[in-house]
Amino acid sequence: MTMLKIKPFHGFREFIRKQSATFDDQSPTYRWWLLANVMIGTFMAVLDATIVNVGLPKIMASFGVGIDKIEWVLTAYMLALAVMLPTSGWMADRFGYKRVYFLGLFLFTFGSFLCGYSSSEDMLIFSRVIQGLGAGALMPVGMAIITREFPPEQRTLALGFWSIASAASVSFGPLIGGYLVDNFSWPLIFDVNVPIGIAGMLATAIIQKEYRSSLKRKFDPVGFISVSIFLPVLLYALTEGNASSNSGGWNSPIILACFGISVISLTVFLVTELTIKEPLIELSLFRGYNFAVSNLVIFIFGIGMFGSTFLLPLYLQNSLGYTAIQAGAVFLPVGIIQGIAAPATGILSNKINPKIPIIIGALLLAISFYLNSMLSYLTEHWFIMLSLYLRGLAMGLMFSPLTAIATLGVAKEKMGQASGLINVLRQIGGSFGVAVLSTLLTTRVIYHSQSYGETLDQNSPAFQGVMANIGNFLVHNVGSTASNAIQQGKFLIMSHINRQAFVQAISDDFLIAAIITLISAIPVFFLRVTKKNKEL
Repeated sequence: MTMLKIKPFHGFREFIRKQSATFDDQSPTYRWWLLANVMIGTFMAVLDATIVNVGLPKIMASFGVGIDKIEWVLTAYMLALAVMLPTSGWMADRFGYKRVYFLGLFLFTFGSFLCGYSSSEDMLIFSRVIQGLGAGALMPVGMAIITREFPPEQRTLALGFWSIASAASVSFGPLIGGYLVDNFSWPLIFDVNVPIGIAGMLATAIIQKEYRSSLKRKFDPVGFISVSIFLPVLLYALTEGNASSNSGGWNSPIILACFGISVISLTVFLVTELTIKEPLIELSLFRGYNFAVSNLVIFIFGIGMFGSTFLLPLYLQNSLGYTAIQAGAVFLPVGIIQGIAAPATGILSNKINPKIPIIIGALLLAISFYLNSMLSYLTEHWFIMLSLYLRGLAMGLMFSPLTAIATLGVAKEKMGQASGLINVLRQIGGSFGVAVLSTLLTTRVIYHSQSYGETLDQNSPAFQGVMANIGNFLVHNVGSTASNAIQQGKFLIMSHINRQAFVQAISDDFLIAAIITLISAIPVFFLRVTKKNKEL
């Protein structure tokens, strides 16, 4: 019986070994096969940060939960990804880049399988954490593999192809998710990752050759544990402060305890990272002026950009009646425009002050959010698309020069840490934005519902006239009785008020996102870019 179990596994390992022998790591074509392999993981990791947005209304309806609960489907993924980003570099140096990349693919694929079979919102959130841990290993390790394997003269082209996988995910993620939700069911947006992940693991086993760094850094358990406690606990307090399940509000003992724990964890993390010899995160990088200011911009930008990403699909489906695929299709131009604008901006930044495209991009992004703050339940399609065209262009203008300025003066041996920190702060900003804006959305829906409800005077001639017209319509066209028509008429008026309150709350959130984005442009003016280092 034992032989029957071992022989098939031994045969599979022998098959992998023979196929792997056909890929010579000294061959010029090897690195391009490696690039294709890494692009698979990058595409899936970024895809699952966007594909879920259009499925949120169906997931909410399936589990019978509100926005304050379902937002953790997004936040859990981004948080786990942010926690894993700085750790994956140490793991790759210690255990090998191929092993860690394969482990990332396995965790992501296994997490996707669990998401598809989740029977409750809590299980789905837990499964998204596993997904995020896998994605947090795929992205930085994949980028490091490409940077190591390609010579400087080919590196820019290789990273350009690698970034295409990310941009394609932004465009096609919501569209693919919408198609699957409309024609099948929401679990399929996770199930679709499983066969692709298995193919990616097989390709990794066959194509990649193992590499281990000669540098052996010690693991920083105190830094890892403290930052892993700080982020989730803080975001839990922010999201649950006004949640319907929390009757005590912001003064609830649980919320106050969470804030206290997050402050203690942050203090422990900062003291540890600034005092030990080999920290988990090189906080000394923030002594560089450009690095510190650029990351501040990236963090504030993440709050507005990623925090507002989940709002538009909710508005399109819940207020305008779009199907999931129609809501996903509106995002198609964003990644395409970004993919075209980003390399063009990189070339342009070599000839002009790179702060110019960053500031223009921030202004365009703020205008995009401001346009969204004027949404109603009668907004036309072209108006929505105009804001998204501006958003795609803005993202293409901002990212490349901002990242380049951030890494000016960073030593080559610390470039991996610097890149990881930039991604971590962007993800933390996004998680913080989702928490804050979703809490604000819940609060503003309640506020506007109460405000509109207070303006209704049931004794006014206008109210009586509307009720009479609705009653006549229901009696003559629906077949209601006179007594039922009165109750049905009141229900229709209240549902209209709730619908309008939701749209107005969405508009309020977008206005806040516009203000936050404008604030992110202010530190850009203080970046130090001289004629000598304009050539980024």
